[in-house]
Amino acid sequence: MNSAPATSSTHSTDFPRQLARSRRFSLGVPRHFTLSPDGSRVLFVRTVSGTDPVGRLWQYEDGTERLLADPALLVGSGSGGSGAVPEEERLRRERARERSVGVVSYAADSAARLVAFALSGALWAVRTDGGAPFSVPAAGPVVDPRPSPDGRHIAYVSRRCFHVVDLTGADRRLAAAEGPDVSYGLAEYVAAESMNRMRGYWWAPDSRHVLVARADTGPVERRYIGDPADPTKPPRAIPYPAAGTPNAEVTLQILSLEGERVDVEWDRTAYEYLVDAGWDAHGPYLAVQSRDQRIVRTLSVDPATGATTVLHERTDPAWVELVDGTPARTASGALVLPEDDGETRYLTVGGHRVTPEGLQLCAVLGVEGERVLFTASADPLETHVWCHDPGHGCRRLSRGPGRYTGVGRGGTVVLAGVTPRGNEVGVLRGTGAGPEPGQGPDTGTAAGPGTGTGTHDEAPCQAIASLAEEPSVTPRPLHLLLGERQLRGALFLPSWHEEGAAKLPVLLDPYGGPAMQQVGRDRGWPSCVSQWFAEQGFAVLVVDGRGTPNRGPAWEKAILGDQLTPALEDQVDALRAAGARFDDLDLTRVAIRGWSFGGFLAAAAVLHHPEVFHAAVAGAPPTDQRLYDTHWKERYLGHPEEHPENYVRSSLAGHGHLLRRPLLLIHGLADDNVAVAHTLRFSAELLAAGKPHSVLPLPGATHLPADDTVNAQLLHFQRDFLLDALAGRVDEG
Repeated sequence: MNSAPATSSTHSTDFPRQLARSRRFSLGVPRHFTLSPDGSRVLFVRTVSGTDPVGRLWQYEDGTERLLADPALLVGSGSGGSGAVPEEERLRRERARERSVGVVSYAADSAARLVAFALSGALWAVRTDGGAPFSVPAAGPVVDPRPSPDGRHIAYVSRRCFHVVDLTGADRRLAAAEGPDVSYGLAEYVAAESMNRMRGYWWAPDSRHVLVARADTGPVERRYIGDPADPTKPPRAIPYPAAGTPNAEVTLQILSLEGERVDVEWDRTAYEYLVDAGWDAHGPYLAVQSRDQRIVRTLSVDPATGATTVLHERTDPAWVELVDGTPARTASGALVLPEDDGETRYLTVGGHRVTPEGLQLCAVLGVEGERVLFTASADPLETHVWCHDPGHGCRRLSRGPGRYTGVGRGGTVVLAGVTPRGNEVGVLRGTGAGPEPGQGPDTGTAAGPGTGTGTHDEAPCQAIASLAEEPSVTPRPLHLLLGERQLRGALFLPSWHEEGAAKLPVLLDPYGGPAMQQVGRDRGWPSCVSQWFAEQGFAVLVVDGRGTPNRGPAWEKAILGDQLTPALEDQVDALRAAGARFDDLDLTRVAIRGWSFGGFLAAAAVLHHPEVFHAAVAGAPPTDQRLYDTHWKERYLGHPEEHPENYVRSSLAGHGHLLRRPLLLIHGLADDNVAVAHTLRFSAELLAAGKPHSVLPLPGATHLPADDTVNAQLLHFQRDFLLDALAGRVDEG
């Protein structure tokens, strides 16, 4: 039995508080980038330090940053822009997992000369060529303001109605909500939460027309989110489409500034999901999806009549995976789409595959002319920014390990990466040309953030500073390939541990579900948390199993019909493989913790494999899959009326009698994503079966708790529970 040294107690005291006050090291990180047409200027949002929560708007040009808008200096904007915001805006921020206040988002005109943003419900604008921000009169609390391409008007949503205002304050309400269940210009719940479509309207290039989504949540079930800690406060009703129940009715209209309206027509009975939409030089277009998610159609729209024409149809016997940024079109009209084939997700342009086998398309970042900027993974541990130019093929722009994204315009690319050193942002100039003729698709690697300047294929790169705090814990992952399926894993050992000195209890720390990877060559906040637990005396193992992204379509779709068995098998197999390779791992003392899907996996581990797992912490676990939303859950399990067995085998509900190990359930009482009913009902089932367990309710907390005090204590609480549950065999030092 080994003992953690005194430095471990320092980590115990400092890191959880630092993680909380820095909002998981997100404060001070530059984000939300926009480039000017010539690529010379970069707009972005950033707070002024790693603990300041107030976002400010900046412009970067010629190596110099200039502050464009500081909420603290704007009269009537509230306390640093942290005052009351409209309910619709609060929900938008929650869906986007926004953890700051002030300027949290913005939109610019085509020239990047006029920028619009909302502060505490007020509409503000600023010109990037000089001058102070100015308020723009609006009809009411403002949500999602966006300038027209020519910069003469600003569209916004207020009280679920769609408005356009010019800079003198002349306001036109182009669409009025016909009732309390109707909204114009906003993304409905499943669009924002499960499709990653965060917007509900799109300007036409002529700045005279707008394509606007109308959502009617009348058919959708209501959930009532209350605050038991304040019994005088009435609950709020939210429309939540649980699996197997009706969705919102979503339609599209083309609205003109003169008040004309054209309804967009498509078979909404067969294709009830609006995946995305846009309006380019070729006209308006949209992507729609069937309820069973096996068909996605890309449609063009006649703006005069609203009639639609099928441009492309994707089908898949499991489900059609939605890829951010698609569909898109090049200047010549070539469709930019993904294509799944066996082990590879390809990028296609004009119907032709342009990426090689084994390079997994992640997202399309943008199209300029015939050039396509996208992210892709050749190695599941890294995600890089690539560009495709006709005649030149594909070229990787980011270099060095990490997970990158970016934007490109005018021969400039902004590369934002989470690397082993933390968050880094680089401005890469002169990327307009592809590799020399005859070069292979991966020979034109350009410079990435923090790499300075290069020559030939390495274009000059300048840095936009990240002001995020430096974590007090430095992750020290050992990257592993585990088991027959070559599972990607990372093992975190205490910095003070000497090999062979003593055995360590093991803590599995997975997410393990769709759309998220935990294992990578980057210093994201989850790896810091895993290392912190290691400093408490655990050997921490993190594994991405079947169903996680960036290992190809077949890997992702191995969970079709069963979200539990493959995911849990992979955690068990990885644990046993790691134990066979590292003698210091004590497999007689194994715990597991996780949040959301990871919490579900943790609880399932002690239910179904008590011979392997000896304690679990499950945060916000979806215990009954029938209670989760339509688009997300039916994608993997089908409609519950058609495939009820899939929901039974993938739920914890009904299996509470199996519990034999200590289990801590944690849940926010205001969670409108995974409702607290998941935990409360499962706790009642455990109680009825005579199974002791612990429940930690978090009053006022949503799916990801936002209270700094709560977050500062949660890691300590989980650590103490796990140490006690493992019978005190770990000396806390």
